[in-house]
Amino acid sequence: MNEPIWIGWVVIVLLAVISIVLLLGKGSFLIAGFNAASDKEKSKYNVKRLCHIVGGGTSLITIMLVVSLLYNGKLPIYLKWIMPWGYLMAIVVMLVLTNTICKKK
Repeated sequence: MNEPIWIGWVVIVLLAVISIVLLLGKGSFLIAGFNAASDKEKSKYNVKRLCHIVGGGTSLITIMLVVSLLYNGKLPIYLKWIMPWGYLMAIVVMLVLTNTICKKK
C-alpha cells in the first residue's frame, strides 16, 4: 500500500460525520439524487426517514471500513469474502428501503 494510513482515517472520520448528520435527520442535501430532484419529486418522500435510512447504511459502511483499516490490508480470508458482499448488501438494502418505506403514501 503506497498511500499513508492517515488518508484512510480521514475518509472514515468524514463518513462518520456524514452518518451522524444523516442519523439526526438533517443533511438531506448530502443524498445524491435527492438534492437535485424537483420540489414535486422531493414531496413524495419522508425526508427524515430517508435521512435515517441513508445514515444507517453509511454508518454500516463506515464500520466495515474501520475493520478493514484496522487489519491494515491483511484481512483474514473469511473477511476478504465477506467484506465485498457486505458493502454490496448495505447499498442494495439502502436502495430498496429508500424506494419503499421512505415514500409517502
